[in-house]
Amino acid sequence: MTTLANYLNDHATNPAVSDVITSITDVGKTISQLLRKGALADILGEAGNQNVQGEEQKKLDVLANDLLLDALAQNSHCAGVASEELDNATSANADGSLLVLFDPLDGSSNIDINMAVGTIFSILPYQHQGHDSENSDFLQAGNQQLAAGYLLYGTSTVLALTVADNVVMFSLDPDSGDYVLIEDNVQIDADTSEYAINGSNYRYWRAPMQQYIDELIAGKDGVRGRDFNTRWVAAMVGDVHRILCRGGLFTYPFDTKHANKAGKLRLMYEANPMSLLIERAGGVATDAVSRILDIEPTDIHQRVPVVLGSKNEVNYVKDLHLQHADK
Repeated sequence: MTTLANYLNDHATNPAVSDVITSITDVGKTISQLLRKGALADILGEAGNQNVQGEEQKKLDVLANDLLLDALAQNSHCAGVASEELDNATSANADGSLLVLFDPLDGSSNIDINMAVGTIFSILPYQHQGHDSENSDFLQAGNQQLAAGYLLYGTSTVLALTVADNVVMFSLDPDSGDYVLIEDNVQIDADTSEYAINGSNYRYWRAPMQQYIDELIAGKDGVRGRDFNTRWVAAMVGDVHRILCRGGLFTYPFDTKHANKAGKLRLMYEANPMSLLIERAGGVATDAVSRILDIEPTDIHQRVPVVLGSKNEVNYVKDLHLQHADK
């Protein structure tokens, strides 16, 4: 049996990264326990305030955010922390060598209906040791990430992680409290017949995305010549986990529903860490045309369109967008 501690000792070349991952996953155990108790732990319902994104916060949004922030602030390797829930990054230990970004509870609207939610995290290098970190220090392209992963709280708690060139998965053993390795080389099939999208936004999409979904819905009677199935968890962490397990395509494309937002998902807290996992598992992650991991961020809360998953399907979406751009 290989535990997370064993794996990090054998495969993580940076002990500081291993220590930060341990801090995050220890908090994940607490969040998992709270979710199992549900209403009995008084974690259901609204917190009564909004986050920086203008979204209503759930009670566990706030609690998970505070638990992670406190744990990372006490980690000597962590120079700063940025959360999707907070306006600005928080300086931690000036002598630390790492920066951590996280979405404390992705899919929190699922809490009250007992469906999957998760914690997403990204670890970046810190270049100004000896000085307090600032928002600008976090503005690094996703290709600079030293590690990334997520904790999925479902029927079991699963950790998906990349610290090397591959993706591994662990399951939390509720008896021992250890994360135990269950998959040591996750690979995504290049082809798929499964896709995830919020179809209610169809009228707001650009023409190439509308064409793509029309083709999938037409199935074997259309130009694709085969049937496709729709799957939608309403939590990015759940949809990405399904893709890592059995392939597929996930997209939250550009839309005109909110003119001042380039996309729904946040580059730093969601798109970058998930894209690193997807790419290292053999998939592709784009904003419909360009590689997400090459985007140079301009704001810690920047939003981007996302199309990720099975290589051939993501590239097909890219081709459709390029064809429309040439017209």
